[in-house]
Amino acid sequence: MDLFEHVNRAKELEQTPLAARMRPRTLDEFVGQDAIVGPGRLLRRAIQADQLSSLLFYGPPGTGKTTLAQIIANTTQAHFIALNAVLSGVKDIRASVNEATQRRKDLAERTILFVDEVHRFNKAQQDALLPWVENGTVILIGATTENPYFEVNKALVSRSRIFQLKSLDESALYKVARQALSNPDRGYGKRNIEMEDDALDHLVNIANGDARTLLNALELAVETTRPDDSGVIRIGLSVAEESIQRRALLYDKEGDAHFDTISAFIKSIRGSDPDAALYWLARMIYAGEEPRYIFRRLLIAASEDIGLADPQAISVVESCAAAFDRVGMPEGQFPLAQATLHLATTPKSNSTLGFFDALESVKKEREGEVPNHLKDGSRDKDTAGHGQGYLYPHAFRDHWVAQQYLPENLQGQVFYQPSSQGYEASIQQTVSRRREAQLAAQLEGASVAPPEVLTFGPQDPIQERWFQRTQSQVGERLGRVRDKLFAMLPLQRHHVFLDLRAESGLLTWEALRSAPEGGTYARVGSEQAAEDLGKQAKILPELQRPQPLVTPLHELLGFLEEEHPGLRFDAIVGYNALVQEKDKASLLLPLRRLLRPQGSLVLAEAVPRRTQRLYDLLAPDWLDEETMELLKKAEESIYDDPNDPKTNWDVEQLVDALQDWEGTLSWESVLQEAEVCLTEQVLQRWFPEEYKPRSYETRLRTFLSNDQVAHVKRLFSQRLSGQTIPWSSTTLLLKLSV
Repeated sequence: MDLFEHVNRAKELEQTPLAARMRPRTLDEFVGQDAIVGPGRLLRRAIQADQLSSLLFYGPPGTGKTTLAQIIANTTQAHFIALNAVLSGVKDIRASVNEATQRRKDLAERTILFVDEVHRFNKAQQDALLPWVENGTVILIGATTENPYFEVNKALVSRSRIFQLKSLDESALYKVARQALSNPDRGYGKRNIEMEDDALDHLVNIANGDARTLLNALELAVETTRPDDSGVIRIGLSVAEESIQRRALLYDKEGDAHFDTISAFIKSIRGSDPDAALYWLARMIYAGEEPRYIFRRLLIAASEDIGLADPQAISVVESCAAAFDRVGMPEGQFPLAQATLHLATTPKSNSTLGFFDALESVKKEREGEVPNHLKDGSRDKDTAGHGQGYLYPHAFRDHWVAQQYLPENLQGQVFYQPSSQGYEASIQQTVSRRREAQLAAQLEGASVAPPEVLTFGPQDPIQERWFQRTQSQVGERLGRVRDKLFAMLPLQRHHVFLDLRAESGLLTWEALRSAPEGGTYARVGSEQAAEDLGKQAKILPELQRPQPLVTPLHELLGFLEEEHPGLRFDAIVGYNALVQEKDKASLLLPLRRLLRPQGSLVLAEAVPRRTQRLYDLLAPDWLDEETMELLKKAEESIYDDPNDPKTNWDVEQLVDALQDWEGTLSWESVLQEAEVCLTEQVLQRWFPEEYKPRSYETRLRTFLSNDQVAHVKRLFSQRLSGQTIPWSSTTLLLKLSV
């Protein structure tokens, strides 16, 4: 680069908008979206490992979609091509595909095709991409502000992982602003700027989660404010207010935000929440929604959600709409608010949906002939007898008479169900009684009987079958424990999960299924266990396999700080993870440091002290009283051994020791009843042929003589071997939340 080129680039950088200059270039500079690119998340690991599949980034403007694509461009070894769907067409797509094909052939190089505003491509343009994404010629990364499920070709969606980016929270926006003020190369770090706290608060508030809006306002404030005599650019609240005067709302009248907002509006009315209804109404008016469209939706709600509970509701909305047409805006906001409040506060009934039940019946049922007495008799009453037998209701008391009005094949069918709300409550009993009278009249022949229901990813069938096979190998009882644990801890797809004892895979595989865009870490106690886990996970793509952590549980904290600094988990779960730990509470309390905010630690621990006693399996008359007492004493000594970490604790002891947990603690003891077959293998574990220091037989010998032990052994073998016996056990379900 010569001197002139260097000078030109420096000038070009100075003239580039602040938002473009401050665009993060690495994941470490990226602010916000921790749910999808935080430590341990699938997307972050995929970017760092340069193992990307097709992706769709979906979210409001200014949340980092294009920035993530540029970070990928800076990180990947693949060739990177960028297109903007607004400016590009099929010709550009073909040129990009041809370039990718040539590089794949000549250099064995992958190509990433980034398409900004991908929803702007029409169906033909999106279809032109599909074969090349399908055969791997290009890896597609699309960015869109619209819901890809509606705006992007379904085939492209099914072959991509969708990551939804959310509006930045205030802490992230403050960080973005401070980076811009302090960065000496791309921001204003070389200028002497003093920004008042309330000025920055205003910019962050009005930016509404959009980093680009914030930086544009900050740039305007700095560039239009002259330094004072001491050379300081002072930005106060008044300057900030002039720099950004109106909150930016994401509201495309043909897009997702439009439909989501009107949906929230109508559901708030249906839910009788006037405050929420007014808020969503204000959101729409502020964003420039057409008021007549809102009135149309209000008219629909007046019939669909209120109906006969308040027959005047539709008249109120119609009157308010007429008043709006007469006065216009801005005064027309009053009748809009009045109609909204009336519908939100009036009684509700959806009984008009009975019409759609009738419509469905028309579609499905055989067409029934109009009953003869209901036919028009003005033309052929005398010859065909049409209309004969019709009872004129006004000729009867209360202007009603019991007769049938439905075709013969629909007699007794009910479509309208009056609610118990408002006006409709007053007619509910009348309607019911008349139906009963009609039915009674028909049965007795007294009436004229007529002749007559949003980190998504594509599903891999092989992977799905593998999950099912793996989980089917887990015993039924363990499956119930697993289900209880995950019910206490509903995982989201982007969560990072730690299994404290992953040797069996009981919880690990379920976590992989529940959080495919997050990350699953599996602590095991040996390299052999890690190898076995790896063999089971071999069917999975490398990035989706559980990450083994080979370390003793009591060394986990130090291991993570050394091997994975900064890694935190949304969920830490364990099944019998503490079985070999002597001081269980002292081990659990420090694990709080590994949890993210709102994270939880959930454990299921078998409680040996509350398990089935073997002496209870023997009938009282099988042993003399002395031997039975010695047997009970011997067996209970197993659960009173302070040096045995398996049995030296009970539920209340552990819960009391965890009272220092800084957060929420809840627990439940679950008694499980099962039937167990006493096979020879089970009996050999209790009474092994070779000496084992902790076997049941060895424990008995500390209290019983050899003859007594031999007698007990014979009883189990002769009287219980092969028998199915009831077996009770207790599991402690423990949840510790931050």
